[in-house]
Amino acid sequence: MGALTRRGPGLRLRLTLLATSLVALVSAVLLWLGWVLVGNVVAAVPRLPAGTPVRVGGIDVPAELLGAALRDSARVQVLLIGGPAFVAVVVAAALLAWLVTGRMLRPLQEVTETAQRLSAESLDERIALSGPRDEVARLADTFDAMLDRLQAAFDAQRRFVANASHELRTPLSVVRTELDVTLSDPHADEAELRRMADVVREATARAERLVEALLLLARTEGVELAVREPVDLTDVVGRAFRAVEPEARRRGLRVKRCTEPAFAVGDPALLERVAGNLLENAVRHNVESGWLEVSTGADSRWTTLRVASSGPAIPPESVNALFEPFRRAGVQRTARNGTGLGLSIVQAATTAHHGKIHATALPAGGLAITIQLPAAP
Repeated sequence: MGALTRRGPGLRLRLTLLATSLVALVSAVLLWLGWVLVGNVVAAVPRLPAGTPVRVGGIDVPAELLGAALRDSARVQVLLIGGPAFVAVVVAAALLAWLVTGRMLRPLQEVTETAQRLSAESLDERIALSGPRDEVARLADTFDAMLDRLQAAFDAQRRFVANASHELRTPLSVVRTELDVTLSDPHADEAELRRMADVVREATARAERLVEALLLLARTEGVELAVREPVDLTDVVGRAFRAVEPEARRRGLRVKRCTEPAFAVGDPALLERVAGNLLENAVRHNVESGWLEVSTGADSRWTTLRVASSGPAIPPESVNALFEPFRRAGVQRTARNGTGLGLSIVQAATTAHHGKIHATALPAGGLAITIQLPAAP
């Protein structure tokens, strides 16, 4: 019902009425001034001796009434000539205003028609307005830029849903296969049932981790932070490292961590998740007896967190693809023990903090990721 509600005359009609009203007002004022001035000028005629007859318009007028007669006659002439001219000017102004506003508002009509034709399947259509770079052209360019962002978001969403569906299908397929195989065996003993339960539990845990990561990514992307406070990144890294320290020690990694405080502004819990994801990736995709370095720094504007580690060689042109969902080092499908959303969450959280993120493939193998966050005052 709201879409069908009339909201009064359109913009073209309103502009035409406004322009016509202004022209009519100015013309009426000018006609009135002409009427007043002509009457006053004509009335100021030289005085003749009383009783002298003067013929005005075929009528004899006493000399003492000559000024008034001339004034009335002049004013009548002004109205007779100015009246039709007033009507003609107003009509011409209305037609001109209607044509000019129609031409000026034509780009807005194109924007409206384009918006009405758009759907999720036709986001590639653009206005591409040509002509002078006026306000309407800037509006059209802004609309095209908005469509670019929408199309990129829809494309990313489609890829994300497809990848998420594929990743969730894997543990569900494992669960169903194990159940079907075990239940179809009439001689399955307790050991076989326990083995099946372990496989099902592992697949369920993987699906749970994936769902949690998807929810976190959905809550992080494109939203404003609910909490903004000073956070010491060095302290955050220390807490996050405790979760991966046993695995790092088991793999014999040489770890070097920063100790100087570095304060940023943000959500402490989310920044700890960022540091945890970076450290998990650095440990999980490292090589045996490799190395891991974590450093922080701060200046007047930015606070920096850098996590670098050894690992397999990564082509420089493939580094940006690591931030896509369900990717890992080498730009392959995610590993069996990960969700493949770690760096995607890091990127989304950095964007939510109005920060910047940059990744560099190291020449000897491995990856260095640098995050810049707004520094605390």
